[in-house]
Amino acid sequence: MAAPETEEEIAKEEPSYQYRTERLSNIYSKLLERNVEVEILIPPVLTEGRKYPLLILNDGQDSEAVKVKSTIEELVSSGEISEVIVASVTAGDRMQEYGVAFRTDYFGRGKMSKAYSSYIVTELFPYLTYRFPIHGDPQHHVMAGYSLGGLSAMDIVWNHPEIFGMVGVFSGSFWWRKRDSGSFFYSDYRDRLMHLQVRRGKFKPGMKFWFQTGTRDESGDRNKNGVIDSIDDTLDLIAELTRKGYRPFRDIQYIEIQDGLHNQETWAKAMPEFLRWAFGKS
Repeated sequence: MAAPETEEEIAKEEPSYQYRTERLSNIYSKLLERNVEVEILIPPVLTEGRKYPLLILNDGQDSEAVKVKSTIEELVSSGEISEVIVASVTAGDRMQEYGVAFRTDYFGRGKMSKAYSSYIVTELFPYLTYRFPIHGDPQHHVMAGYSLGGLSAMDIVWNHPEIFGMVGVFSGSFWWRKRDSGSFFYSDYRDRLMHLQVRRGKFKPGMKFWFQTGTRDESGDRNKNGVIDSIDDTLDLIAELTRKGYRPFRDIQYIEIQDGLHNQETWAKAMPEFLRWAFGKS
């Protein structure tokens, strides 16, 4: 039988650098008409006079599976990224609160996306900047999400450049559309809502975008071109941003994971790349 571990051995196994966790529970939002739960990750010591970048994450219930905390701790400890304050919002009704704020999709989904956007901008963000020493420059404010949460993050950042300067989208649901793809009148060009919004919008100086897809995100292929819709929709959105004036590799980063699935395990693999892009010191 192995001898019991000593206190010194246990101490060696525990990570030397650990973020603190603060939870906002059962905070009622009039905008969302429900209680909202937010997990906030805070560096172990907040240096007096220092301002910290902010990351707001949709789908906070996935943060543990995506290894957000442990990945940040590892990258900060190795000196690859700066310390950052993270607020992860637990999702409510994803099909209604996520989407694009300017209209619902063809099936009436996304009815609460405008309210959710307002919650982030007028309730959560002001609270975080009041409670913590958040950097004042939008270029240091990032929002990210997975799947529908990624679509939501893209929509919120695109429409609020006065607050956010960067967005990260993992397997974004950019298929979100105003007409059923089975309709005779359906058109990728006219009906995909995030693409339409970017096309009609204005160039916002300084904004930066990070996208991830997996080659096995799904099996759908609407246009039968041999490329799954998840990748096609993301690349088409990148093309819209490029036409708007954003520069690939400078303003836009794209990572495609071979055999990557539409799940937390794949997003966890991509998380270090996203964090290095958003908060890297180099």
